[in-house]
Amino acid sequence: MAGEIFQQSAKILEPAFKTKEKGENNVGTVVIGTVKGDVHDIGKNIFVTLLKVGGYDVYDLGVDVSPETFLERAKEKNANVVAYSGLLTIALESMKKTTELLKANGLREKVKIIIGGLPVDELWMKEAEADAFTDNAFKGVKIVNEWLKKGGD
Repeated sequence: MAGEIFQQSAKILEPAFKTKEKGENNVGTVVIGTVKGDVHDIGKNIFVTLLKVGGYDVYDLGVDVSPETFLERAKEKNANVVAYSGLLTIALESMKKTTELLKANGLREKVKIIIGGLPVDELWMKEAEADAFTDNAFKGVKIVNEWLKKGGD
């Protein structure tokens, strides 16, 4: 319920956030989505809002996103970070497939990957060949800041 309240509040308050227009002195570019086979998005949406407020260009692909769509958007938007979200245990397989596709297309070494969701842990991170994991949107932003702001805030 708290996540839903945050989402509704963020929609109302978003115009007041001091966000930049896409491409205007952005801190970095993040492509994010809930992986194929999963439709949960409350945590992802909170993370997206926090990243936008932090000055990032964020491309939210939505839910049930195929590995091919992650690849296409990451290339198209010249992403610094690709973020996979998932709540169901089947999400791990989609995360692995997405990273494999990024590797096969020469993009893996150009992006950082963060995974998020309630079941994610160090094992999932290793299996998905991600650089970081979190089950907390605020911690996720801190990690991305450390990567792209050269040491954080």
